[in-house]
Parts: sequence; C-alpha cells; structure tokens
Amino acid sequence: MKHFSQKDIDTLSKIYRLNLINSATGYKSAQLVGSVSSEGNENLAVFSSIVHLGSNPALIGMILRPTTVPRHTYANMKATGVFTLNAIHESQIEDAHHTSASYPESISEFDKTQLKVERKKNFLAPFVKDSPIQMACKYLNEYHIKENDTLLIVGSIEDLYVKDSILLEDGWIQLDLGGIVTINGLDGYAIPKLQERFPYARPKDE
Repeated sequence: MKHFSQKDIDTLSKIYRLNLINSATGYKSAQLVGSVSSEGNENLAVFSSIVHLGSNPALIGMILRPTTVPRHTYANMKATGVFTLNAIHESQIEDAHHTSASYPESISEFDKTQLKVERKKNFLAPFVKDSPIQMACKYLNEYHIKENDTLLIVGSIEDLYVKDSILLEDGWIQLDLGGIVTINGLDGYAIPKLQERFPYARPKDE
C-alpha cells in the first residue's frame, strides 16, 4: 500500500495533490447549483461539496472556496437569498462538468451548454430541466473556516421535487433508479449501484 506522510503531501505537485486528496475521501454528491444575480443574470455551477445537515428542519451545507476571486454563486445567493440544487442525470454529465469553466458574470452557463432552465412557483433562482431531484433553497447563514479560509454555507430546503419513479413508499429515494451521478475527486463522474438496504441497526443480544 502506498503511504503518503503529511510531509509527502505538502511537497506534491499541485495537480497531483488536488487529485489525490479530493478522491481519497470517496464519492461525493454531484449537484448543479442554480442562482441569479440581482440584475437578473443566471448562473449554473457544478458542486461536490453539498452535505446533509439535518431533516427537521431540512438543512443542507455547502463548502465554498475562498472568495479572493469572483464567486458568482456566492454573490448571487447573498444578493437574492435563494438558490437551487439539481441532481445530475447521467445524460447531463458533460454539460454539467462544463459549468465549472470560468465565464464572466454576464454570461449564463445555460447558454453555453444544452442544459435548460426550468421555472417553478415563481421561485427566483433557476432549476435545471430534467434533473431527477430539484431543491429550492434559501440562504440562512455562513461560517468562516479559518484553517483554509473557506465558507460553510447553511441553507434550508424550501421545496423538494423528486421524480416519481425513484421515490419509494417509505420516503426513501433510490438514486440509482434515476441514473443520478456522483463525483469522484474533481472530474470523475460515476453512477453507483445499490447493493443492499438494511433496517435500522440495533445492538445485538449478548
């Protein structure tokens, strides 16, 4: 087994280190984050840092990199207070990844890909059409992580839309039935397959 000490990691080349550390923690949620500026400019960006924070109330967390360079998603959610989360279908992989390209604020990633805008209930931020799971979210708070100068954004799920065929009777969403993509590292996309689902684990009798 290959061993990397902290000293080894610190001396790796930038790209090798990025690939290594980002993929070492395993598969991550792949989401397209939709937002709009106060001037009406729509933005779409792929994120792999969305995490579940709680179900009552329904909260999500999102890690944003340092804002030393323009971060359109962050600026938009701060300005309007809302954003959307859109699960990526396997047919959308290439276009979803392209949203990580750096475009000026005036250019919408929807116009540079085949991804289409979907509107719901007069919600200000755009959804991605044909996404199997869509969430309308409200910006609630942010916390500075001083160790690497990133931000933890906390948002609430205001509306949740789930494709009928992947929503089971007990409320569980079976992601593999919807061809929903996950991210490995920074640029690897995969579709995990369900192997087993277990009941709530309880201590075994002595």
